[in-house]
Amino acid sequence: MRALAIAATGMGAQQLNVEVIANNIANINTTSYKRSRAEFTDLFYQIDRAQGVPNRSGEGAVPEGAKLGLGVRSAAVRKLHLQGAMAQTGNTYDLAINGRGWFQIAGPNGETLYTRAGAFNLNENRQLVTADGYLVTPAIIVPQNAVDVIVNESGQVFAKVDGNVAPVQLGQLSLANFSNEAGLDPLGGNLYRETVSSGVPVVGFAGDIGYGKLHQNYLESSNVDPVKEITELISAQRSYEMNSKVIQAADEMASTISKGMR
Repeated sequence: MRALAIAATGMGAQQLNVEVIANNIANINTTSYKRSRAEFTDLFYQIDRAQGVPNRSGEGAVPEGAKLGLGVRSAAVRKLHLQGAMAQTGNTYDLAINGRGWFQIAGPNGETLYTRAGAFNLNENRQLVTADGYLVTPAIIVPQNAVDVIVNESGQVFAKVDGNVAPVQLGQLSLANFSNEAGLDPLGGNLYRETVSSGVPVVGFAGDIGYGKLHQNYLESSNVDPVKEITELISAQRSYEMNSKVIQAADEMASTISKGMR
């Protein structure tokens, strides 16, 4: 009975939906996390009667056909790159992007990776690094005698050095943009990799047209809305239950037929 297979695809789809929602809720406090959404598409259709084709020679075309859908399948798990709220931390090396843009990170094997999680700090060489120790590019090195570090909205980094009245510029951070941010490959650890789907990065400076501004002493929060996630979780649970009811009904119908044939 086709209803069994169709309902089974529906249960599988809703199970994936619940897993995506569970991951969103688990990362509700993850810095700069972008919520995901499961996307689905219908499966092939079984044609019992084609529309637009005459039944017999000389007759008019059939206005409506008979096509039975065979279920649903997952098409994508899409990252929704919407702006998260700004959370003040008071940490000198915490940076948040308000608007479009990605920090550039020197990953393993010289590969450039991208992140919006600006929870930076200094390593043993006083270089600006991520929480996992990856270097931020362009490289920023804070001198040993620096008493304060200032990052303006354009990404220019200054240090107040002991004995100097005027601050010393240490460098300028740049941001990367992509034509399709949803095409970036999430690697975990708040890092993303460029792909063919994302397009090549376009590097510019914070505050320029098409790029967000930097805010020191802030971090971008997750864009997960707990109320929305719980609502979608309940909806997915109800859909799963309805598909299970279809399987139960189809099984009872098959049982009725088998009993009648005895």
